Amino acid sequence: MKNSTEYFIQKMDVKKSLFDNLQTFFGFDNFKGDQESIITNILERKNTFVIMPTGGGKSICYQLPALMNEGTAIVISPLIALMKNQVDQLRAFGGNDSIAHFMNSSLNKSEIAQVKSDLLSGHTKLLYVAPESLSKTDNIDFLRLINISFVAVDEAHCISEWGHDFRPEYRKIRQVISGLGPDIPIIALTATATPKVQQDIIKNLQMSDATLYKSSFNRPNLFYEIRPKRDVLKEIIRFIKQNTGKSGIIYCLSRKKVEEVAEALNLNGIKALPYHAGLEPKVRADTQDKFLMEDVEVIVATIAFGMGIDKPDVRFVIHHDIPKSMEGYYQETGRAGRDGGEGICVAFYAQKDVEKLAKFMKDKPVAEREIGTQILKEVIDYAESGVCRRKQILHYFGENFNETGCNCMCDNCKKPKQLFEAEEHLKTVLTLIKTSGEKFDDTHILNILMGLETAQTIAYEHSKLPEFGIGKVEDGENLWKSLIRQAVLNNFLSKDIDNYGLLHLTNSGNDFITNPYALKFILNEPIESAADDDEDDLKHGTGTLDNQLLLLLKDLRKKIAKQKNVPPFVVFQDPSLEEMCTHYPISMEELKQISGVGNGKAAKFGSPFIELIKKYVTDNDIERPIDLIIKTQANKSQLKVSIIQNVDRQIGLEDIAKSKGITYFEILKEIEAIVNSGTKLNLNYFVDEILDDDRQDEVFDYFRSAENDSIDEALKDLGETDYTREEIQLMRIKFMSELGN
Repeated sequence: MKNSTEYFIQKMDVKKSLFDNLQTFFGFDNFKGDQESIITNILERKNTFVIMPTGGGKSICYQLPALMNEGTAIVISPLIALMKNQVDQLRAFGGNDSIAHFMNSSLNKSEIAQVKSDLLSGHTKLLYVAPESLSKTDNIDFLRLINISFVAVDEAHCISEWGHDFRPEYRKIRQVISGLGPDIPIIALTATATPKVQQDIIKNLQMSDATLYKSSFNRPNLFYEIRPKRDVLKEIIRFIKQNTGKSGIIYCLSRKKVEEVAEALNLNGIKALPYHAGLEPKVRADTQDKFLMEDVEVIVATIAFGMGIDKPDVRFVIHHDIPKSMEGYYQETGRAGRDGGEGICVAFYAQKDVEKLAKFMKDKPVAEREIGTQILKEVIDYAESGVCRRKQILHYFGENFNETGCNCMCDNCKKPKQLFEAEEHLKTVLTLIKTSGEKFDDTHILNILMGLETAQTIAYEHSKLPEFGIGKVEDGENLWKSLIRQAVLNNFLSKDIDNYGLLHLTNSGNDFITNPYALKFILNEPIESAADDDEDDLKHGTGTLDNQLLLLLKDLRKKIAKQKNVPPFVVFQDPSLEEMCTHYPISMEELKQISGVGNGKAAKFGSPFIELIKKYVTDNDIERPIDLIIKTQANKSQLKVSIIQNVDRQIGLEDIAKSKGITYFEILKEIEAIVNSGTKLNLNYFVDEILDDDRQDEVFDYFRSAENDSIDEALKDLGETDYTREEIQLMRIKFMSELGN
């Protein structure tokens, strides 16, 4: 009896129509776009170059011909995650584990032996390899033993140093393919390639004879938006809670930020997992599976996540930090709405992020730094521009687009535009660029217009030009920036990104100088200044204090304090009440997220406060903020747990402080925060060594009748010569712990 792979190959008859084979294996009735032509080209053993946006169906372009051809297709892929996902899918379709394999560092010796056995037997139709694995001598020697139908180079933009994911190992692919045998056809595929990157791919793979299939980069179902980076975590949580039940990806630039954001989401009832290269491979694989199976709603990731993940219903992609390149941004936003449904793409922009990215490039080689600077400038121009986002993205990839076709699917097209008469200004800029020899970038041209005496304007004597300083008017810099950007987008100018971003006049630009005509451009709307620190915003809150509610809460606190025979500040301190008046917590979980309210305080005093706030919200039709953030970060949580454990073991406070690398007074502050949040700590072992029983009783009695818990007032009333600030603080902690918790 034939095994299922042989049976399948028999079913995948080359003589059958492509449609029959598409239906037999993948269950689709029709090809998308150029898929049929691409597959036919590969079956005719011709070199093929495919540029197709994410979700366009690139994988089938090499999978189907691999299944129909004799031999094994080698698929070069940059990510283990991508390989595993595609191999799992092919095995599910084909019903046999030997139909597709991957060979990379995640396999052990016995698994590699099984892969090689299946390849030699002719059962395997597709073999996925990383470029690093492909170039190993042992693997090259082995691959020479099998019949290779063709080589597919996926994510081919990795070949180019102008690509957003440049991988030096990709530069060796052509050499390796040549060593595997004569006349092996190549198919190169990418979703993100500028004209410059396309040239690099063709040149490096030596495939100038390749048939080029280039689909439109337009993803009409994606909504693009840039937001100023203020209260970013609050914004993200608000957005996700408004889109409950939808899958999404959040991209961050650093692993640390990935962990912080994932933790904040979970603390606010959003199922999220972090994903970055610092995690164990098994953890990363499990995270992917949980996302695909919808056990988690959101993945917070560095740029590594999402490539090759076949999850068509990702509904939003959020960039916590501005991306490093337009290619990266396009590919990452491309994870959204691959099924043609809703896809919302929100990126947060702040000047400090740009400065951070520029700092990262400071120590790189000069050539690499210049390339990186030009690529980053494109991102900045995109973020700051008031022009249709879609038009800018498509122009970057060499495609012209009329913004009227955007149908309000970006923030700029949705809001009213401020236009300005551009005819005279455009003629001035074009003339300036032409007379200065088309040898300068937009920054230099802008410096001339704004009358800035830089090293370059002085060296070239451009301060003597008639245009020098003519832009020194109100909002002049913004106007000229807007104009230069749109002169490029409307093809009056071209920007030579691979040559320092120099500006050149196009035929349209030259024609405009001699035959100008009236036209209007959009004035950029400057992005509001961003906050310096997410955590500061979270601590201080951004809502307006509801004074009416505050009075009600203070009355309730006083009533409860009388019932419990404790001072009001023991119930809840003023900062906690004030935060309740901006966030309106109406459940026990929400109350626990208020500063100074932990599990203990919430359980002991919380219920009447929740009921009062709930009634107040209903009676006054209050629209509550839905994004209550827990202030305690992971490292602080760990410190808190450690302090509690050490106090339970009766370790001296100085010793605890020393072991944690903080001062004695900082440990007192941490202990006070723990106690004020409702956790009971027994510090008698430490306090008894400092104060005798009579003095403890005196301070205790003072706080029992005090109107507030001020240490300064306690020292004044009890006598500064009799007590130290440290002694009063320790007794205040003991008092709050014993009576309040």
